Amino acid sequence: MALKTADEERNELHSYKLAGRDYRPENTIIQIHHNAVGGGEPAIIAGPCSVESEAQIIETARLVKEQGAHLLRGGAFKPRTSPYSFQGLGEKGLKLLRKAGDETGLAVVTEVIDTTDIALVAEYADVLQIGSRNMQNFRLLKAVGRLNKPVLLKRGMAATLTEFLLSAEYILAEGNWQVILCERGIRTFADHARNTLDLNVVPAVKAVSHLPIIVDPSHGTGRRDLVEPMSLAALAAGADGLIIEVHPRPEESRSDAGQTIGPAQFSRLMDKIRRFIEWQKAYAEAAHTY
Repeated sequence: MALKTADEERNELHSYKLAGRDYRPENTIIQIHHNAVGGGEPAIIAGPCSVESEAQIIETARLVKEQGAHLLRGGAFKPRTSPYSFQGLGEKGLKLLRKAGDETGLAVVTEVIDTTDIALVAEYADVLQIGSRNMQNFRLLKAVGRLNKPVLLKRGMAATLTEFLLSAEYILAEGNWQVILCERGIRTFADHARNTLDLNVVPAVKAVSHLPIIVDPSHGTGRRDLVEPMSLAALAAGADGLIIEVHPRPEESRSDAGQTIGPAQFSRLMDKIRRFIEWQKAYAEAAHTY
């Protein structure tokens, strides 16, 4: 493959006009109720891969809230690789997710997979997620771009940084500036994990774009034993937050059980995140002093 010339690289950078720092030099901060994503402490989004029942989602919401999570995630519509896998509870799942969010005071994040479902999902969700399979579903991107709600845009499995930001551009171009990027792992030759979590993209995005970027270590690795170290590595790389799959009994999860962590693991991770934030603040203060 021929290397790109400086002019070609420059043209690529300028192809995402609204998402680029040339257009907006300062970091964009997305306000979601009383929480902010970007420009401050990392936002922690946690919850099950799928909403399975009222008892399950409320129990999960309570435990992640108790440990300091800021937003609740959960899938009501689940695009799955196999047509025989659990596809979610649909509208019933949305209602249960909303109930859990209201009972705990957590804002709700859930995926929308079709333009025909946008109004329904927006009725219950505080943040609409566009999954990796739909990163270049341009009709869907344009449609959520006409909403006045934050959109969490996950990177496609084989998307370059430019392609990722151009997908965000579709949303921005429709008037919705509340876009949160999410690195969730890309497909490579590696066989020791489900995907390769590309933490290089975090500082790379921040160098050229004002949009906040969070990291999904659950999908990014597909292994619960890797969620904790890669969460901490993501924060060290400058991520504005994390989205983590948590279930009261991970082995019973109806989807992605192998990458879902339980209450004890989540508690330990949140404790390490708090200590990381304290260290970061102390380091910043010391650097300012000198």
